[in-house]
Amino acid sequence: MDKVFIRGLSIQTTIGFYAWEKEIKQTLVIDLAMGWHTAPAAENDELAKTLDYAKISEDIERFANENPVDLIETLAERLANYLMQNYHIPWLKLAVNKPNAVHNAQTVGVEIERGQRA
Repeated sequence: MDKVFIRGLSIQTTIGFYAWEKEIKQTLVIDLAMGWHTAPAAENDELAKTLDYAKISEDIERFANENPVDLIETLAERLANYLMQNYHIPWLKLAVNKPNAVHNAQTVGVEIERGQRA
């Protein structure tokens, strides 16, 4: 199976457990790899037969802002389910990073893998 990927997608959203975090937008950085057979799209150069990473990128930010949660774990799980269902993705690997959340760390985050690799 081939992969279509998005790396370093920076979005602004409300996320966090503390009351002050619910009042502000914070940066999350998303890395996403999606299993997909790219040969059908490449055969006749057809966008409709592949995963449109521009649309998926927009959907990720929209989803995060329309579904605020406290934990990046929750966002990762819900976002993975949303993407798999709406784009019929058989497998994905998703990392949600929260830069500067810990004083001495460049970033913290979670990485999940869902579905079946073919």
